[in-house]
Amino acid sequence: MKNAVAFIFFVILIGYNGFGQYQNKDVAIADLDADGSSLAVKSYNFDELEPYLHIKDDKIYVINFWATWCKPCVEELPGFEKVLKEYTDKGVEVVLVSLDFPQMLKTHLIPFVKEHDLKSKVVLLDDPKQNKWIPKVSEEWSGAIPATVIYTKDQRLFFENSMTYDELKQNIDQLITE
Repeated sequence: MKNAVAFIFFVILIGYNGFGQYQNKDVAIADLDADGSSLAVKSYNFDELEPYLHIKDDKIYVINFWATWCKPCVEELPGFEKVLKEYTDKGVEVVLVSLDFPQMLKTHLIPFVKEHDLKSKVVLLDDPKQNKWIPKVSEEWSGAIPATVIYTKDQRLFFENSMTYDELKQNIDQLITE
């Protein structure tokens, strides 16, 4: 199953890379809700996103790679939101890195974030050079999603699978106590 998901992910990304129509854009897209509040999802290429993977301070960072079209990814999002709510005062930050196609930003990603009332920071990774950046995230990563990096300035954990809230909590607690 893991290999099938990785294969599908790579087939999609190869198509994404092959058409050459998606250029890296540093764009913020904002939509106004009915109450006038705005929602922004920033688009990054990997060079712009990479610093999020190497912050050296006293926080714990949870970086989840996901997509709106990935059922296991969507199923685990409530756990990440619960972690954000329960661990913010313990110095935990959650960043949800969407691998949706750039043209899906306004039609799928932003509506999804609104519908699910996601409070975590959500960014879009718009970089078709996946063969270059996947091993920079983790040498262990085949490219399948969901994938999660949990790190501190001294330790780094990588998971290429779905995680329940309890598993996520256990891995964060491990870094808090060490």
